[in-house]
Amino acid sequence: MQSKRSKSSASVLHTPKVPRVAVLVDTSSSWGRRIIRGIDNYALKNGPWQLFLEARGLEDDYGLPPGWHGDGIIARIGSSRMAEEIAALRLPTINVSNIIVPKNYFPRVSTDLTVSAQLAVEHFLDRGFRSFAYFSLVGLSYDSAQREAFTSALRDAGHACSTYSVKPRKGAEPDWSLDLVELSNWLKSLPKPVGVLAWNASSSREVVYACQLADLLIPEEVAVLSGSDDDMLCECVHPAISGIMAAAESIGHHAAELLDQLMTRSKRKVKSLRIPPQKITPRQSTDTLAIQDPALVKALGFIRQNAAQPIQVNDVAQHAGISRRILELRFMQHLKRSPAMEIRRSHLDRAKRLLAETEMPIPDVAEAAGFGSSEYFASAFKLNTGVSPLQFRKSIRK
Repeated sequence: MQSKRSKSSASVLHTPKVPRVAVLVDTSSSWGRRIIRGIDNYALKNGPWQLFLEARGLEDDYGLPPGWHGDGIIARIGSSRMAEEIAALRLPTINVSNIIVPKNYFPRVSTDLTVSAQLAVEHFLDRGFRSFAYFSLVGLSYDSAQREAFTSALRDAGHACSTYSVKPRKGAEPDWSLDLVELSNWLKSLPKPVGVLAWNASSSREVVYACQLADLLIPEEVAVLSGSDDDMLCECVHPAISGIMAAAESIGHHAAELLDQLMTRSKRKVKSLRIPPQKITPRQSTDTLAIQDPALVKALGFIRQNAAQPIQVNDVAQHAGISRRILELRFMQHLKRSPAMEIRRSHLDRAKRLLAETEMPIPDVAEAAGFGSSEYFASAFKLNTGVSPLQFRKSIRK
């Protein structure tokens, strides 16, 4: 009897401790909710963990309740005060914000803003834009980083970028009473058609409203792209705004993984990570081509409409009503790529969406994306992305 009691006591004493993790991330945005989902996915696979989080707005006053005891923190650290308070707790902490504040020495897992800006440039260039602008929020380090990366990528491509700056009301939110007349006058002064990038959906909304005030057509004269993709905020503006979707689930997953390493002391230090954005979610605000050639516009529309079909260059030329040779010359003149490259790009874009958003088997993805065979699809996909279709799907869903 004594033996059984001793054995039971020993079992209780050696029960592994469940980590208690505070998650100080907003729940009001798509980005924040997806970050939390990524953290939870890691905890489900590698836990159990006890997650402590509350409903929070993006600019709420973040902090931990007095007397809370835990083992680690994942936080969107947005102020020096918050950084100092968390540092005083001496708990393993991972920061998931791009905000730069003094005394914030925590390892960071966040969106790679350089890649995000390059993605925006490619999005506009692919649609034939040659005039560009950035709507900037004064005093925000992360907005400045994206603006500088966007301007630099455009400079490398041989283009200039105009900038319009306003003071934010709070955080990354522009003042609802900003001078739309002044903003609309700036937009009217830009060479048309023009592609405009802004930090987030709220900033992009102001550009859209200023365009409407100035009777500028969206997207035919002004195409507007948000640097972040919040489905509700982007779709509650008319026309709906295209947005760059951060790989937020992956950020949350990697943040949890690094925190786990710190909490278990398998590593005393971990390296910060920059995670490339997942994709651009196209909506009406950039659904256009900045090209004056009617035949080329017709050809590009035909390619986009037939992204699921194994079309050939001759099919495109016939639909556009011009010879294959003229079609190829006009593609190189306006887009700096061949019709065949454009067809392949359209097929690969569709394949990436199917891999990310569906459970279709790889052979079915190949067929649904207009590739003649699974083998050719796998070869073309790896040549374009550097990874296999299966590896791409796994990386997106981490």
